[in-house]
Amino acid sequence: MAKKATQAKPQQPFNIIIVGQGGRLQYEAVIFAASLRETSPGFQGRLIVAEPQNGPLWNKDPSMRGGQTRALLEDLGAEIIPFETRHFGSSYPNGNKIEALLAMPEGEPFVFFDTDTLVTGDITSVPFDFARPQASMKRENTWPEIQLYGPGYTATWKSLYDKFGLDFESSLDTSYPDEFWRRYLYFNAGFFYYQCPRAFGQRFLDYALAIRDDAPAELVCQSLDPWLDQVALPLVIHSFGGGYGCLPDGYLDGDVTCHYRFLPLLYARESDHAVEVLERVTAPNPVKKVLKNHDAMKFMIYHGRGRKVRDLFDRDDLPRKEQAIRNRIRRNGYWMR
Repeated sequence: MAKKATQAKPQQPFNIIIVGQGGRLQYEAVIFAASLRETSPGFQGRLIVAEPQNGPLWNKDPSMRGGQTRALLEDLGAEIIPFETRHFGSSYPNGNKIEALLAMPEGEPFVFFDTDTLVTGDITSVPFDFARPQASMKRENTWPEIQLYGPGYTATWKSLYDKFGLDFESSLDTSYPDEFWRRYLYFNAGFFYYQCPRAFGQRFLDYALAIRDDAPAELVCQSLDPWLDQVALPLVIHSFGGGYGCLPDGYLDGDVTCHYRFLPLLYARESDHAVEVLERVTAPNPVKKVLKNHDAMKFMIYHGRGRKVRDLFDRDDLPRKEQAIRNRIRRNGYWMR
């Protein structure tokens, strides 16, 4: 895999897209916007907060609640763009990241981030090649779950490549042996990028719906909830000529961004620098006034519970599995989301 470049070439303009949904995500969007503004003052693109609109596929209104959050996001430089939910909604909220792309500016390079991401370095230093997409390598072997008498990794993934007329062999990382999960193209959907959000989004939607509604027989024992986006994503990336090694290591999910997932996990396992950035960008009174409306942020950041979580772990000797980290936090009564 490619190593981090020592010098980044000048970056072409690009937009950043996150989803702002009512509840926890709208407050995470504030943290994202505040950290981007703090750490990347040279960013010249648009920060777009994609907001799902209410409709028949939602059990309750998914749009952001209260005017304070919206006003603060705009003060932090974000632009709020609404989008309609036509295919997923409450049955699969992860589908927001797919449907939001169809409402984004056509033909403008973009990077999508999960909202639970902290920007910890200069985003303009990242040497994106927007013609060769990639997604987050911060993943575990979560899908497929191989059954004792079912198809293996090769048969499962090949059935999907065949379904969409894609070349399976060229997607493989042959430095790993057959039937080892890292041999097969698989990403976390915490970030991804391309040169046009609508082209990427339409193919992402087409593939995801085809897998959901008419999966190959090899997937009969596999769950697609919540994995549907991560099953379709490598196929989309491969179809556009992307894959492993298109983005040098060490920038995203490294020096420049931190996909923390939940605040207790950030305090438990992320760097001192990430914690320092989080606490610095959430300290100003206008930000604090909004974030205190969310209990996890109020107690973790402002009441010191996050620091207590941090004291439970040695960052140089963390449990190998995330579930073990979560369990220790829960046993001590500090888990919040």
